[in-house]
Amino acid sequence: MSVTDQDRQNEQQRVEQVISEIKNRIDDLKEHVNVVSEDIIGIRKHFWDDVTVNFEDAIEAVETYASIKQQAEVLSERERIHRHAQNQLRTLQRLLQSPYFGRIDFQEELESKPEAIYLGIASLLDKNDEEFLVYDWRAPISSLYYDYSPGPAEYNTPGGSVNGEITCKRQYIIRDGKLLHLFDTGVTIGDELLQEVLGKQADSQMKSIVATIQRDQNRIIRNERSRLVIVSGAAGSGKTSAALQRIAYLLYRYRKTLTAEQIVLFSPNSLFNSYVSTVLPELGEENMQQTTFQEYAEHRLGDDFQLENPLEQMEYVLTASDQSGYEARLEGIRFKSSSLFLQAMDEYANSLKQAGIMFLPVTFRDQTLISAAHIHELFYSLDTNLPIPNRMVLVAKSLLTELKKMEQRERSKPWVEDEMELLDRDSYVAAYQSLRRKKQFREDTFDDFEREQELLATWIVKKQFQPLRDFIRELQFIDTRAIYRQLFLSPDLLGTLAPSTLQHDVLDKWPAVCEQTAERLEQQYLACEDIPPYLYLQERLEGKQTNNLVRHVFLDEAQDYSAFQFALIKSLFPRAKMTVLGDWNQAIYAHAYHQNSFDAVTSLFEHEETETFVLTKSYRSTYPIVLFTRQLLRNGKMIEPFMRDGRLPTLTKVTSPQAHTDQIEARIRELTDRGHQTIAVITKTLEEAQIVHDALQERLPIRLIKPATLSFEKGILIIPSYLAKGVEFDAVILYDASATCYGEESERKLFYTACTRAMHELHLYYSDEKSPFIDNVSPEYYELFV
Repeated sequence: MSVTDQDRQNEQQRVEQVISEIKNRIDDLKEHVNVVSEDIIGIRKHFWDDVTVNFEDAIEAVETYASIKQQAEVLSERERIHRHAQNQLRTLQRLLQSPYFGRIDFQEELESKPEAIYLGIASLLDKNDEEFLVYDWRAPISSLYYDYSPGPAEYNTPGGSVNGEITCKRQYIIRDGKLLHLFDTGVTIGDELLQEVLGKQADSQMKSIVATIQRDQNRIIRNERSRLVIVSGAAGSGKTSAALQRIAYLLYRYRKTLTAEQIVLFSPNSLFNSYVSTVLPELGEENMQQTTFQEYAEHRLGDDFQLENPLEQMEYVLTASDQSGYEARLEGIRFKSSSLFLQAMDEYANSLKQAGIMFLPVTFRDQTLISAAHIHELFYSLDTNLPIPNRMVLVAKSLLTELKKMEQRERSKPWVEDEMELLDRDSYVAAYQSLRRKKQFREDTFDDFEREQELLATWIVKKQFQPLRDFIRELQFIDTRAIYRQLFLSPDLLGTLAPSTLQHDVLDKWPAVCEQTAERLEQQYLACEDIPPYLYLQERLEGKQTNNLVRHVFLDEAQDYSAFQFALIKSLFPRAKMTVLGDWNQAIYAHAYHQNSFDAVTSLFEHEETETFVLTKSYRSTYPIVLFTRQLLRNGKMIEPFMRDGRLPTLTKVTSPQAHTDQIEARIRELTDRGHQTIAVITKTLEEAQIVHDALQERLPIRLIKPATLSFEKGILIIPSYLAKGVEFDAVILYDASATCYGEESERKLFYTACTRAMHELHLYYSDEKSPFIDNVSPEYYELFV
């Protein structure tokens, strides 16, 4: 169906009418906001003028409380109205720029004519609040736009399925109130719209482009049935975008029962959090909670250990191959992250029911009040059929009873009298007020010297014993570090407990792995690969820590998660549905190199609760870049490029370090002249990034991205390969594509990941020999400069 000049004229006229209505709404809303603001200021200013305060007797006090409460409720209601109006105003301001992006004409069964449905980022009613001028893209009827071509169609509503026919499907590009383009399309979102959107320059933050949602992405976004949604997608296939738009959809669909605080996104690092932080606010929603697994681990273990983070581990793997013990450490990383080690840890935890748990004594003033041996005897005297955490609770109760008796005996010790003598006036008053609140004496008895001494002694000892009570209540008497270390002090222990878990390739290096681990634990250092199993063991001993408020958990870059991490997150949020996104071709961490499935997480859910989506089309990069990068993989033919033209990738040989630096500088200047706003020089490691930064910082305005960097900005960036994951740039310069840099098979996915960050241009440099991964690429898919 062609678009006529009359169609364009009619559509432009409608755009102007809708924008006029939006402007009127904005004016009315601003006036309303001003009135409410004045009300709030007036109530705050005269709050106490309108409140009767009288505390002479109980009745008057109740009336005073009721008066204050009523006035506070009035103020709270006005503030709520003000917040709501401000949110509406922000939504209308966004609609003013581009009120809608799509239209479908849908004729329901038994209806005489179709209805034109216009889709935008938010709903807009006419001035009488009767007809929709724009439907929110998340409304049930809007799914027709993403799922169907003209012809028979249906959509689901809370009241059931609605059937009918789409007679027209149209797309718009509207900027600043002007209709720039419109075109009719078929089943998928038309190439014209995608070309326009994807051809833009990259930004320092990810954008939410709901106009370009594809049918397979829409199924992910609107999935409400499954407890586990797995999205396996190629680089640039829109996994993260679909996840964030899924969050926006859920907040809209369940807006009466679900809030942003009940959704948690686990992302790869803090830098990535900054990159995606603007997506939901663009759609008029509050941001969900964002965290990383490392932040969770720091919260749990940071007081007891120095924790290695994943990026430090990655830097070690990439740079320390010539160090002693490297191969053993590498094998330890792989094994400790596997389902086999999870099984072994379960066996170990089960064995601890009978023997092997170690405890810490309860000490006070350098004296042992309750010995570790006594706690051990107490624990193992309990019924072994009871779960360990239940027995620990019973032990804690017994210890608190013993502590209470010791506390009574302690009051007569000389140190108490010494403490009493040292009480200053403020401490004395604090003790007096504390005892008075607890009604431990009549006001006229505190002048009795003996009674006063007795009460003060009680107060002093109770205060001094409070940390001991906390120590017991929080089960800190369990020596988890020693229990975990015990597993590695004897290399034969694991093989005895779970002989099937130590495979032949692990068996050879297991003694060295044990020695390394035990030594680190002795120094209170927890390696990255030890953090999840340590937390897992801690939960088996102390009981699960749970958050029942969270309803949805999203895991991005989930190919980097171990079996332990999946199990921990599942137990931490027992009532939550989980959305897992990943790409095994980007599994760059050592522990995930040999894995290629999400079995570790699917095993935690029932089969019928799980739905898997596979996204094979890559939209980020141009057609030539995708043709190049997919050949870097052994199974790359499955990746489908989107037909967006661009320059061929280039491969340039450099003859010396000075020539290398000069050519990188020249390339950056060339890319800047072509209008590219985000240019990334991607190095393999942070160490290499620092060298490149030092060489170029006097020549160009560049910024070095480190693990501690908290936000992206437009410009020229020097960034290690593993930090670039999940982000996109207008142009990418791969600093060193030599065989000496990317030559091991284990580095293939890292090389692929770095190259797939490029949206519009990709340039690779090498010295001596190029990476063997490039040998798999047909020469016609890149330009070679020697």
